[in-house]
Amino acid sequence: MKGLVTKSTGSWYSVRTEDGTYYDCRIKGKFRIKGIKSTNPLAVGDWVIFKVESDDNTGVINEILDRKNYIVRRSVNLSKQTHIIGSNIDMAFLVVTMAKPHTSTGFIDRFLVTAEAYNIPTIILFNKTDIYKLEERAEMMMLNDIYTDIGYECIDISAKTGKNIELVKERMKDNISMFSGHSGVGKSTLINSIDSKLNLKTAEVSHSHNKGQHTTTFAEMFELDFGGFIIDTPGIKGFGLVDMPPEEIGDYFPEIFAIKNKCKFNNCLHTNEPKCAVKDAVENEEISATRYLSYLSFIEGDEENYRTDDYA
Repeated sequence: MKGLVTKSTGSWYSVRTEDGTYYDCRIKGKFRIKGIKSTNPLAVGDWVIFKVESDDNTGVINEILDRKNYIVRRSVNLSKQTHIIGSNIDMAFLVVTMAKPHTSTGFIDRFLVTAEAYNIPTIILFNKTDIYKLEERAEMMMLNDIYTDIGYECIDISAKTGKNIELVKERMKDNISMFSGHSGVGKSTLINSIDSKLNLKTAEVSHSHNKGQHTTTFAEMFELDFGGFIIDTPGIKGFGLVDMPPEEIGDYFPEIFAIKNKCKFNNCLHTNEPKCAVKDAVENEEISATRYLSYLSFIEGDEENYRTDDYA
């Protein structure tokens, strides 16, 4: 039988068939070590072939079908391994906040670069706009301008007041969407406001550290009453880049990729080379300085602090 993985708990997977029946499945033994380098051989969003074991809705997964895309991050505990967050994604929504907690531009850019590398369209959602002070609103507007100019759609929302939630639902209709972001940015509250029947568990941001508390332990896919599916992911503290040679990273910054052919050297890394179109664009404020700094940190392999980007 063919089915869609909707939940992973490490050893068991919830698999939905096309007629809407759910089965609890495990992986066939040898499949687990079949050249898969990630910590999770299967991810939410994977299409699989499985065999029903008995009459109690359990089965064994024998095959994973080809993925059209997927998004990965470095494993939290094993830095040399990767963790697949979700696969076969039509649209990713990156939920960011300017306060309680604060999302850094480094984190935003790491996510966007990874999404570009794996061909996943991304919309940036600025959440909690109802609590922003003047300086936080100004920062949001500045980032909105930066990312809109690059070509990303940005939507300012409030999960609590319902601001622009209908617009988000329009973008999600009939798609497989993934929500991601730091712990505490309001993903679960947002998903509940999009489809109240889901009733996901939420938690307040820790007042002592002004950081989010994890309420989602495992990635899980939910069916939406207005059409489509949503993948809710655990809050991500850091987002290390995976398997990206320095000479390729610029290709995943759309504004750098658009003008790199104007550089004097074909192999220009846009650091110290003469007659570099990218450096000229930064000096002329045609490319954002924060984006360029993110690019430099990525090509220099400055991943030591990728788990501890300031988000407090």
